[in-house]
Amino acid sequence: MYYIVFPLLYLISLLPFFVLYLLSDFACFLLAHVFKYRRAVVLKNLKIAFPEKTAAERNAIAKQFYKYFTDTFIESLKFISISKKQLLKRSTGSFELINELIDKGYNINIMAGHQFNWEYANLLYAINLKIPFVGVYMPIKNKIFGKIFYDIRSRYGTVLISASDFKNERHDVFKKQYMLALAADQNPGNPMGAYWLNFFGRPVPFVTGPEKGAVLNNAAVVYVGFKKVKRGCYNFTTTLLTEQSAGTSTGELTCLYRDVLEKTIQEDPANYLWSHRRFKFEWKEEYKDLWVDEKSSAPIS
Repeated sequence: MYYIVFPLLYLISLLPFFVLYLLSDFACFLLAHVFKYRRAVVLKNLKIAFPEKTAAERNAIAKQFYKYFTDTFIESLKFISISKKQLLKRSTGSFELINELIDKGYNINIMAGHQFNWEYANLLYAINLKIPFVGVYMPIKNKIFGKIFYDIRSRYGTVLISASDFKNERHDVFKKQYMLALAADQNPGNPMGAYWLNFFGRPVPFVTGPEKGAVLNNAAVVYVGFKKVKRGCYNFTTTLLTEQSAGTSTGELTCLYRDVLEKTIQEDPANYLWSHRRFKFEWKEEYKDLWVDEKSSAPIS
C-alpha cells in the first residue's frame, strides 16, 4: 500500500504552492464549517486565553487558526519533494546563538511550543546547526503516513526517537554532546506529576521532563519561536533561557519558557495549536505543593 500512496503524494507535492493552497483553502472550509473540527475546544481555549477580546475577535482568530492548521499539513506534503534551495528561500532563522553554545561544549535543550509550521523548523535547523539534533516525536498511528513523515523529518540528519522509546534510548543520546528538541507545552498524563503555574492567567500543569532532563545534564536551554511571515514563509527566533540549567531552582526553567511562549503567541494568537485542550485540568487544592509560579501565589480552591 505504501508504494501506491507515496507516489501519489509525491506527485501532489510537485504542484506549485498556489495550487496546493487552493487545496488547503478547501480543506479549511471543510474542517471549520462542515465538520467543525474541535471548534468548541478551539473557541473555549481562546475564551480562556483572551477574555478581553470580543466573541467576534475570537472567531476571527479561530478562522485564521484553521487556515494555519490546514496550510501546515499541505506544506508538509510539499516537503516530500521540496529542494533545499526552495526551503531556504521560504524559511529563515537565527542559528548563531546555538552554534556558539555548541562551540563552548554545552549540551543543548531546545524548548518549543506547538506553533506552525514545526516541519519547516525541523528541516531548517537541521541544515544550519553544527551537530544533529534529536527530536522526540509522537508516532503517527497510520504506518504508511508514519514512514512518510519519518523520512521527511530525518531528511537532513535529525535523529528521531519516538516518545515511547525515549526512556530506553536516552542513555545513548546523552553519551556525547547532544542537542535535544522538545515540544515542552504538552499536557501531562498525570497532573499530580506536573509543575503547576499560570498560563494566560489560568492554572495549568506543565510536563516536568524538559526541565528535569536539562537540569540533570546541566544543559543550556533555548526557546525557539515561530513566526508566519506570509503564506508559506516562516521566520524562527532563538532565545536563551539559561546556559547552565543546573543552577536554576525548581520550576524556574518552565516559568521562563512559559513567559516567552506566551509572548510569542500574543504576537500572533492564531499561530498556536488551539485544537488541543490546553486547559483540560482544573485546579485542585491537592496540587498546591506542585505550584512553581513565583509571579503569583497558588490559587485558593
